[in-house]
Amino acid sequence: MSWEPASLPEVAELFAQVRLPWWIAGGYAIELAVGRAFREHADVDVLLLRRDQHAVQEALPSWEWWAADPPGTLRPWARGEVLGDDVDDVWCRPSAAAPWRIQFMLDRAEGDEWVARRNPAVRREIALLGRISAEGVPYLAPEVQLYAKAHGTRPKDEQDFAAALPVLDATQRHWLADALPPGHPWQPALSRGRS
Repeated sequence: MSWEPASLPEVAELFAQVRLPWWIAGGYAIELAVGRAFREHADVDVLLLRRDQHAVQEALPSWEWWAADPPGTLRPWARGEVLGDDVDDVWCRPSAAAPWRIQFMLDRAEGDEWVARRNPAVRREIALLGRISAEGVPYLAPEVQLYAKAHGTRPKDEQDFAAALPVLDATQRHWLADALPPGHPWQPALSRGRS
């Protein structure tokens, strides 16, 4: 399955009319926080709250939407179908002949709080979940994105952590250190910058 990721300006244009919260996620969110590109990306991730999942279908009415059923089997996502809590990803493309362009990730929310997938005790006010780039593109706060990347880290996750660490302030480092499980290998580096 080939990917030709949409550019960040293209994602912003496609979602310009969406009045629900959404954020660029993944490695691109880290690059927006750092202020520079530093690695290649195989796809572009956009985070939506699970309760707002149909914003994908409304923003991209002529596109194909495919739900990634665990353990990663793609299937068409029917218009209006409510995806269950076990489906966290939706792949989208303009047509059956086109490459995949955007991957949407779905996270839980309770009231005004985002709830982490892996640990429902890790929460954050939705209003504090993201930032806005100089170009006006919403992106996931780096400490929240690093939390998502901290489980089963891959080389690119380690690269993202190393690039983002210098831009995290004491509050961000504290939040991430508290959210990570005890003994996580990133804890010592996060502790060095906390006061």
